[in-house]
Amino acid sequence: MTSSLKTVLLLGLMSGLFVTIGNALGGPSGMVLALIMACVMNIGMYWFSDRIVLKMHRAEQVTSESHPELVAMVSKLAQQAGMPVPKVYIIPDFTPNAFATGRSPSNSAVAFTQGILNLLSPAELSGVAAHELAHIKHYDTLISTIAACLAGAISMLANMAQWAMIFGGRRSDQESEGGSGMGQLLTLLIAPIAAMVIQMAISRSREFIADEEGGRIHGNPLDLASALSRIHNRMDSLPASSSTSMAHLYIMSPLAGGGIISWFSTHPPVEERIRRLKLQTGT
Repeated sequence: MTSSLKTVLLLGLMSGLFVTIGNALGGPSGMVLALIMACVMNIGMYWFSDRIVLKMHRAEQVTSESHPELVAMVSKLAQQAGMPVPKVYIIPDFTPNAFATGRSPSNSAVAFTQGILNLLSPAELSGVAAHELAHIKHYDTLISTIAACLAGAISMLANMAQWAMIFGGRRSDQESEGGSGMGQLLTLLIAPIAAMVIQMAISRSREFIADEEGGRIHGNPLDLASALSRIHNRMDSLPASSSTSMAHLYIMSPLAGGGIISWFSTHPPVEERIRRLKLQTGT
């Protein structure tokens, strides 16, 4: 199954979960209200995300005068990808990482930490930049916003139902005869977790797509594979200072974990990402 198809199926699954939970717990009116509230919050974040995120990271925009090689590299890759040239920023952080932001290819930015500029070779850095351009090209910020809207609406519905059970006390107790009350309680607990798991799975699928497209834009997937390996190894010895709430933005998550914890990871295992990049070249 391709990562693009997987993304579509996961979004469909989350939509189905939302409709099912909404009808069961909030009814049609509650379902619509939760969706509107979640979308208003997330669309606001989507529209202003570039300015908010860059300011949070204390990122400074660079130009062809101050950093000619970096800006020229991004411009060349954007031309190869057939897209507008994004703004380029540098973050005063020695953790090696990078991210792309912006609501569309014509309103976007790519940011690199000082750490990644110090660590990688020009070819590896170009591979990283191509990965970030792929995120912009495929509107991954929009896809993430849609997933966040649905996940947020499901969580809101669960909270609404919890308050309804608290203030509906006796009536809820009467209606829960025959075990339906326990089933409703389990639904309230499981639904938000399931939505989060699906949201993270969508994020991981988008990373695979950006890796594949980034390898094509750059021209040599092995450079991106090498970059991922070096970033991963460096992060093991240098604790990340980046906010965990922004983990989904980076080319590599500053968070680590295996087993069940990996279900909530925004990124696939680096070993699998490297393996897939190598397959692009037949190695």
